[in-house]
Amino acid sequence: MSDPPPTLRRDAERNRQLLLRTAYALMATNGLEVSYEEIARAAGTGMGTVYRRFPDRQDLLDALFSEHIDRVIGFAEQAARHEDALAGLTWFLEQQLEVEAQSRGLGELLRSRNQSTALVRRARERMTPLVAELVDRAVRAGQLPAGATPADFAAVHLMVGSVMDASRTFAPQLWRRALRIALAGLRVADLSDDAPEESVIDRLYHHTPR
Repeated sequence: MSDPPPTLRRDAERNRQLLLRTAYALMATNGLEVSYEEIARAAGTGMGTVYRRFPDRQDLLDALFSEHIDRVIGFAEQAARHEDALAGLTWFLEQQLEVEAQSRGLGELLRSRNQSTALVRRARERMTPLVAELVDRAVRAGQLPAGATPADFAAVHLMVGSVMDASRTFAPQLWRRALRIALAGLRVADLSDDAPEESVIDRLYHHTPR
């Protein structure tokens, strides 16, 4: 079978990029539950075009958010080079949440208990060792209490993210205050009880079976 003519391939790629731009804009405002029908209508294409380009919805989500996931991984890598470990951790959370504040869909993808993807698992596998090193350095420097773990920062991300999601339409900056409160509490918390296993991070994000 001969290859399709170049014009057809260019048209297909233009349609794909149009659908990606449209889907991202819709999901940034309305979240991941945007339907293919809504995407097709906003893009001015037929439903068949959407399904031809993205027959599996997970392929669409991965195509939409892979670049943004890579940005978050980059934040963790940059934070790990910070001389002040707690400042690095704080900066990492701020940058991650800032990106999520700009896209409801990305926030849902990173926190959702129903949208687990290999993309998000890969991100967490890359980030957890970097966060663990920062936490260890912060504990040794007396910036965090003994017993602090990366799972504590995963919990902070989930808690502040929940505030962000709940206040997005009427107090979009409230998450910043919630982050300051959470980190201030973490710095003085009694964490002398048994530390959670690292696997609890995946369980918090619902990426492993109970």
